[in-house]
Amino acid sequence: MSFTLAIVGRPNVGKSTLFNRLVGKRLALVDDQPGVTRDLREGVGRLGDLRFTVIDTAGLEDATDESLQGRMRALTERAVEMADICLFVIDARAGVLPADEVFADILRRKSAHVILAANKAEGAAADPGVLEAYSLGLGEPVRLSAEHGEGMADLHAVLMPLADMFEARAADAEAPETDVAVDEEGETDGPRLPTRERPLQVAVVGRPNAGKSTLINTVLGEDRLLTGPEAGITRDAISLSMDWLGTPVRLFDTAGMRKKAKVQDKVEKLSVADGLRAVKFAEVVVVLLDGQIPFEQQDLRIADLAEREGRAVVVAVNKWDLETDRQGKLRELKEEFARLLPQLRGAPLVTVSAKTGRGLDRLHGAVLRAHEVWNRRVSTARLNRWLAGMLEMHPPPAPGGRRIKLRYITQVKTRPPGFVVMCSNPEKLPESYRRYLINGLREDFDMPGTPIRLTFRSQADQNPYKGRTKSTPSRLRKHLGKKPYA
Repeated sequence: MSFTLAIVGRPNVGKSTLFNRLVGKRLALVDDQPGVTRDLREGVGRLGDLRFTVIDTAGLEDATDESLQGRMRALTERAVEMADICLFVIDARAGVLPADEVFADILRRKSAHVILAANKAEGAAADPGVLEAYSLGLGEPVRLSAEHGEGMADLHAVLMPLADMFEARAADAEAPETDVAVDEEGETDGPRLPTRERPLQVAVVGRPNAGKSTLINTVLGEDRLLTGPEAGITRDAISLSMDWLGTPVRLFDTAGMRKKAKVQDKVEKLSVADGLRAVKFAEVVVVLLDGQIPFEQQDLRIADLAEREGRAVVVAVNKWDLETDRQGKLRELKEEFARLLPQLRGAPLVTVSAKTGRGLDRLHGAVLRAHEVWNRRVSTARLNRWLAGMLEMHPPPAPGGRRIKLRYITQVKTRPPGFVVMCSNPEKLPESYRRYLINGLREDFDMPGTPIRLTFRSQADQNPYKGRTKSTPSRLRKHLGKKPYA
């Protein structure tokens, strides 16, 4: 990317809408109420022939203390220092407010290249606000409408000469890929090793205030995500590319998921939907529990969701530094895990402290182990030898006096492992026998914790004439239609 562009301005001036317009996707949450964006979201901006890194920031507010608004402002000011160019957005319909003048003065001191943009400038009603923008002393404003896509050509004309200045720097700089979209390629025979081009995708999910953002900040080694004692700070599903102990990974920080009945606010609904989308794109899902109140009903729902989506699951218990009787607590956690989440039996259970960084090396190993199991493939010969032993130990039932015959088994996919068993009368096979075979696959082929898809199929399904009614040949119909001795 040739340069980095940070979009800054007061709350509710259309920064996230402009961000989505530049990246060409609905990545950032957008709503009419101010203050929806809190974290820094990065994406690959495209404007004509220009390619650059664009940063969506929280709205600048007049707060410098340790409150949530103050921490959001500090994070935005950090983005200003990181960026090559700042796009200062004002609301053309509201005109220049006192806060705009304060923040314009800050940008003049902190950024060498500031572009002034008057958003919501469609129609004649915005003309006074556009003229008033000259008073900020930042040059001629670019008249935009992020909602309708107007003014993008003017923005391109302003960015073009600046892009030439940073072209030499682009060869050495490498911007992180932070879109939530992933490549969905076909299955391969062996496990996919993470690379810088296709890093291992890990989503961290859990209830509000479990410590997800703090955990990712500790892994990253810097305060990149907004954290604090308040519950529900994170709203967008933010992804960050990094090297985690030598492994290229893309970590997704998601919003805390509360019970569905408690989610009434529209923005929270959008945040949860964004987090669920990140779970679907991830390869490994880390379910982060609060060590003080682990395995609440919502934790179980979140873990079950990840399993139903077919993701590899790692359960991490946070705030372990506050625990006194660690051995007794760990023994209790393992018993509850086995009792409450039988569908994830054998999944890694890791204790960590996001605040101190303790246990993150073990979490890294558990994530790699879960990913390797999730990609595991077993040969058909081994599977059929295994199936013969399972049938000998426990034959399938015989409903109506006719025994169900299981003829052979094969693996049809990985990520997660999927198997097909050819048998007779698959619809009569009870669920208990399916669980018996799935548990056997887990134990005998060392696939603990990963979701396993087992399908029973009848060989008769391959008969192309199945379901067709018998018909009389046309020659015979003509012959039978004649009256005898006519």
